[in-house]
Amino acid sequence: MPFIDKLNQLEAAKAKLAEMEQTISAERMTALANLPSEYGYSDLNSFIKALKSAQRDGGRRKARVKVALKSAKRTRAKITDETKSQVKTLVEEGKTGAEIAKALRISLPSVQNIKKALGLVKPRAGASS
Repeated sequence: MPFIDKLNQLEAAKAKLAEMEQTISAERMTALANLPSEYGYSDLNSFIKALKSAQRDGGRRKARVKVALKSAKRTRAKITDETKSQVKTLVEEGKTGAEIAKALRISLPSVQNIKKALGLVKPRAGASS
């Protein structure tokens, strides 16, 4: 193979490499921009807050990271009359508070508050009125 052909091949390879680098750079920027939504965050600031929280922990406890990720994206549930009637129905069916909370996607304390408001909570043993 003549020397000129080798130089032409080298230049073609360099051009292809430069094109690949541009493509990879663009794909990386797109992937980075989509990270917050891929992990369930509505905005970049919430995502950064969760990352900082996870970094402070040093990655030693995965549970803390999960809690940070969940808490940053959680929105407050609306407790409607329909929700209250669903809680009442599920209590009457014998479901536990945790099962009700999971089924209705509300917190366990919310379930307890609804049960208390509806008079569905049993008094503690030994509690005086």
